[in-house]
Amino acid sequence: MTKHSATLALDEAVQARRAAGQDVLHLGFGEAGLPVSAGLAEALADAHLRNGYGPVAGSARARAAAAGWFGRRGLATEPEQVLFAPGSKPLLFALLAAIGGDVVLPTPSWVSYAAQAALLGRRVVAVPVPAEAGGVPDPELLEPALCRARAAGARPAVLVLTVPDNPTGTVAPAARVAAVCAIAERHGLAVISDEIYAELSHHGTAPSPARYLPERTVITTGLSKSLALGGWRIGFARTPAGRWGQWLRRELTGIASEIWSSLAAPMQAVAAHALDDPPAVTAHIAAARRLHARVATATHARLLAAGADCRPPQAGFYLYPDLAPAREALRARGVTTGPELATALLDRHGVATLPGSAFGEPTTALTLRLATSLLYGSTPRQRHAALTAAEPEALPWIGPALDRLGAALADLTDHRAPTPQNAGATLG
Repeated sequence: MTKHSATLALDEAVQARRAAGQDVLHLGFGEAGLPVSAGLAEALADAHLRNGYGPVAGSARARAAAAGWFGRRGLATEPEQVLFAPGSKPLLFALLAAIGGDVVLPTPSWVSYAAQAALLGRRVVAVPVPAEAGGVPDPELLEPALCRARAAGARPAVLVLTVPDNPTGTVAPAARVAAVCAIAERHGLAVISDEIYAELSHHGTAPSPARYLPERTVITTGLSKSLALGGWRIGFARTPAGRWGQWLRRELTGIASEIWSSLAAPMQAVAAHALDDPPAVTAHIAAARRLHARVATATHARLLAAGADCRPPQAGFYLYPDLAPAREALRARGVTTGPELATALLDRHGVATLPGSAFGEPTTALTLRLATSLLYGSTPRQRHAALTAAEPEALPWIGPALDRLGAALADLTDHRAPTPQNAGATLG
């Protein structure tokens, strides 16, 4: 039986609780939570009469815009290397289907990679990430893991990397990315580089694997995170130049033609406009990048104050705290696993998070993934105010939410044994 995506299932559960009148602090869903950038609604309205099918890979205009977009970011690209889709998620699935073989994943990693591999009947070779950042497997562990997997009958063929990373909100150093790509080349692996958060790196750019393994790296990305257009479903891929890239494009186009036909024509017009990097769009992304960084950094401070281990945020709006230092205090409250920790936060404190087990970690890991992007406001006016505020973390709807998270964690990790006054934190 195929399970509901953990992130989507939690979001629906939170909406149901809210509809029932419960006050829930939603930190479990990676929606960018911002208003639509100036000019995009107009581009969509201008294209609303385009109701015909178009080329499977995308219109010539949209593909040329995407090629120019990649080129301005240091990756020379021809329009024929680009393929559009209704979101990057179907592109990832189609790529796994086209490339074949078993899938090598960093652990933890985004919930859908392993789920898509399972849908295709592929094995997953899980390799822990290094201490400093997620999104890439530890190079010192990768090669031995590949050898063990082959000895056990697996056929590792594709390595999925996330730069910047979901769930940890970090950016792997260039040296780590280069080392992993060198191992992938030695073992004949293709690389799928999920770069959906690349525009939201807080400090500088993220090192694309396509720079280190150009002939075997496919980049997937889209506009759902940088421009908060998740509901518009605009994704695109950059396939490599060369013979293998040409073969992959044929396979990918064939799969796309049988599954989604083409990205909706009005959305292709939006993509073409956005990917030309007009000033309003680039300014909007810069403001979003700053907002994400400030609120994630303020959240990180609350996590450290509660005794969690947590990598400092470097991109996007995620944090990945580990409450292992408070294991004994949590045990006194009946919390011994990550899922129990997430349940205690939701049921006792109304704070929705996802446990690390949703991202491939063992249930015994006391890890959580937090997404701060839905703290920015519940109305367009609030979200616009957050986007333009000098200190968004101090806004009256963001600051108290961060304090609420800090108080919930502090209550659960209090080293005092539960008493009648604080027994509400005990997991029943």
